Amino acid sequence: MIKIKGLHRNWKEFRLAGIDLNIGDGEYFVILGPTGAGKTLLLELIAGFYQPDEGEISIGGENVIGLPPEKRNIGFVYQDYSLFPHMNAAKNIEFGMRMRGVKNSDTVKKIAGYLNIEHLLHRHSQTLSGGEQQRVALARVLVIKPDVLLLDEPLSALDPGTQDSTRRILKNINNDSKLTVIHVTHDQTEARILADRIAVMMDGRIVQVGTPDEVFDKPVNDEVAHFVGVENVLKGEVIENSNGVAVLDIGGTMLEAVSECAVGDTVYACLRPENVTLSKTGVNSSARNSFECRLLEVERMGALVRVKADMDGGFLLNAFVTNQSADELGLVCGEPVVVSFKASAVHVV
Repeated sequence: MIKIKGLHRNWKEFRLAGIDLNIGDGEYFVILGPTGAGKTLLLELIAGFYQPDEGEISIGGENVIGLPPEKRNIGFVYQDYSLFPHMNAAKNIEFGMRMRGVKNSDTVKKIAGYLNIEHLLHRHSQTLSGGEQQRVALARVLVIKPDVLLLDEPLSALDPGTQDSTRRILKNINNDSKLTVIHVTHDQTEARILADRIAVMMDGRIVQVGTPDEVFDKPVNDEVAHFVGVENVLKGEVIENSNGVAVLDIGGTMLEAVSECAVGDTVYACLRPENVTLSKTGVNSSARNSFECRLLEVERMGALVRVKADMDGGFLLNAFVTNQSADELGLVCGEPVVVSFKASAVHVV
């Protein structure tokens, strides 16, 4: 168990403020936030590269404040991998063991086999691809058998195909070894696929902690909603609430949402674009919200099509549909379309 309590650190003009986290043994924990949120600084405090101005960090029940990095048994993989260019892959992997006075070529070969890099051990780091360098960097920390693995944006420099294979490797490491992993990223897809739980970090603070479903479907405020891809964040007022179903006035358009918010409250209605259904004439469904609107944009994005619709001048609504659905509907900018969504799909904050 990793416990962080009341952690503060001033860094130039930036401040890491009041960080509280509990991370379970064997958990794959992702810290998700925009660039400049303080994610890497938090990892470096956990690793012991810097000391906090205030607060506590304990690992396995031991207070590690004041302990140097080499006494914390933590593996750290930076975004640029930090491999030694004058060493081949095998020497890079052995480095951590040598620093501890341990020499065991069998361990190196075992880890290299697990990561499928045995054929790369003789090669120098400059000759390796980004994905190969990533696996060598992972092997270098795994051979020391760390209690915790810290990953700083480990996939950001990789192409999409290599990202996919590396995600599987990281999850397998976590599942097979029950190693506690703390992984920082700004990539929402990465976080959603890998994390057991996610902490959303903004401006040096943790603003939400939860499962991927909780964070992405039930953001705590409008700022988090925007960051995690809730493209429809609509400000309005509660004008009615009956049996947990609220009526929201959004720029003159009335939406229904499942919420206990009080009449008169100013709120944000959060609706993910994938929860919006499009049709040409309306559909028979249980959706409480159904409106005719005008198509403003149709943007093809690979497997999906993003559609922007004008809700009769009240507000704009974004929706995702498949390419097949877009073709079948014959979506054309300027023409009318019916958008529908369930009251339960609207998260109110």
